[in-house]
Amino acid sequence: MTTSNAASLGATDGKDAVAKASALRMKAGSALYLDMEAYDITNTACNKAVLTYVRAFDKALRGKIYRSGYYGFSSSSARAIAVETDRTDLPGNMWYALWDKQNSTTTDWPFAASLWTNHSRAHQYMVNSKETRGGYTITVDRNAWDAPVAITG
Repeated sequence: MTTSNAASLGATDGKDAVAKASALRMKAGSALYLDMEAYDITNTACNKAVLTYVRAFDKALRGKIYRSGYYGFSSSSARAIAVETDRTDLPGNMWYALWDKQNSTTTDWPFAASLWTNHSRAHQYMVNSKETRGGYTITVDRNAWDAPVAITG
């Protein structure tokens, strides 16, 4: 992805996400979360391309009345969105990865207190946790959730 093709890719991927959500019978108003893995947010060209992509993805979802969410690392990809001064077309819900074992979306919130308020936060606080259920051991990630999810039915 480059700054020159980021908007086109974001719009295409947003439309694809809407089509797939609709095929899964997720109703309008459902939240769809874009997963942006860690990247070097100090690389200006890369960061600009990602922000352009995210804005185009967000617009494609809102155009079809889906809610836009974003998953990223509190130290990089989520931070890039959180510190962006132009809030235009940025996701309305934040799912941040901060593996601190704090089952909360408020006590360890790493960004400005005014961001993603009113039930718009999710926190991935633990990964690769081995847990046993019904005699089977599985590996799970743990999340504190105070944000919208899919609406089905």
